[in-house]
Amino acid sequence: MIRAEQLHARIMDELDMTREIEDEELTRLIYQVLNEASKEEHLSLEEKTALGRELFNAFRKLDLLQDFLEDEDITEIMINGTDYIFYEKEGRLYQSDRRFVSKEKLEDVIQQIVSGANRLVNEASPIVDARLPDGSRVNVVLAPVAVNGPIVTIRKFSREAASMENLMAWGSVSPEISGFLSILVASGYNIFISGGTGSGKTTFLNALSQYIPKDERIITIEDNAELKIRGIPNLVSLEARNANVEGTGAVTIRDLIKAALRMRPNRIIVGEVRSAEAIDMLQALNTGHDGSLSTGHANSPRDMLSRLETMVLMGMDLPLPAIRRQIASGLDLIVHLGRLRDKSRKVLEVTEVLGYQDGEIQLQTLYRFEEEGMKDGRLQGSWTKCHELSCRDKLLAAGYHEAGVAVDRGEGKRSHPLDSMAVLPDALGGSGAAPVLGLAFPDDGGGDLPEKRKRICKAV
Repeated sequence: MIRAEQLHARIMDELDMTREIEDEELTRLIYQVLNEASKEEHLSLEEKTALGRELFNAFRKLDLLQDFLEDEDITEIMINGTDYIFYEKEGRLYQSDRRFVSKEKLEDVIQQIVSGANRLVNEASPIVDARLPDGSRVNVVLAPVAVNGPIVTIRKFSREAASMENLMAWGSVSPEISGFLSILVASGYNIFISGGTGSGKTTFLNALSQYIPKDERIITIEDNAELKIRGIPNLVSLEARNANVEGTGAVTIRDLIKAALRMRPNRIIVGEVRSAEAIDMLQALNTGHDGSLSTGHANSPRDMLSRLETMVLMGMDLPLPAIRRQIASGLDLIVHLGRLRDKSRKVLEVTEVLGYQDGEIQLQTLYRFEEEGMKDGRLQGSWTKCHELSCRDKLLAAGYHEAGVAVDRGEGKRSHPLDSMAVLPDALGGSGAAPVLGLAFPDDGGGDLPEKRKRICKAV
């Protein structure tokens, strides 16, 4: 049986390496070699087409990886050396029967990916994060760190960023929570998205960004540019850079946050907070950049706060109470996502940061997803509203007020929640209450309240 690597060697013999070969000329040469091979051994039209595509990908694209990348249903690709390729489709892992012909060929593909993202990977620096032109996230680990051969993990993203409407259609979030968050984003609440690996944090951040007012200046900061912010003309995208061969020239997330503060942003979006940059992000949140967004890995909203404390301590030796005050003052809301046992991704909890009191950051759960069993292999459940939003100073500053629900425009039409004429729902039981948005005046009940909540109640 004629193998692709044999045909590849024949084509290499025919190629004129002294000049640039155009795609059309390469395609003609590939099918010329295939026609000659079919005289030696019968090849069906289907086999010729498949071999032709595979050979073209080997010369011009990412070899056998290209088919995986072009399959819209595949969301993740894992390469464990030359012989083991796994992929995720519809939330489940499958092993492919395809193989790389040699370690050298796999390393060639790796270098092609990494160089395209202006990154460097070799035995001296064997770990690197990069991205493909479509924004897919790539992690590479080479020998001697990777004992069983070069390891490549590719997290694919859809060509078009998922909208909040898509997430509602997929059952990842309810219309009520979506409407609630849309108002908070537009009003300038600082929102942190937490969750485990593969829970959909970047996708949810992209979806939330559609509610940012179009007349604001937005700066995004990422290790690898993955965010797809749409419809914002005044958008600046910054990407960190690793050190060069001499070990110099690195530009970190911390450097980019500091630079962004001098670029007159309305909002700063940090793709993911992993380390000491947490202190710089909190300083940005506490210096007038309302409406900023970020993500981080954690198992729960409370866990996320603990991780932020640890990350701040990586960058600066501060007393724990000071760190907690910074977090409580800078963050307004934590949206926690999770990947459930049926492989679906959902908003599990929406938590309000009330403030700092008695040495602890005070939290209040606004919405929580509650499971109700399985049906046809899919997890069933619903979102329960636990409390009303307490801190509403930014809503009032954004033009919402306490007179009732959205203004009636006549003919049965009501204004959109983001309309500048929309108003804050009346939570005191008067006419026009709109519990669907979950916005309410706090009832202090005569008890002690955290500092942030006391300030808001006093302002109202």
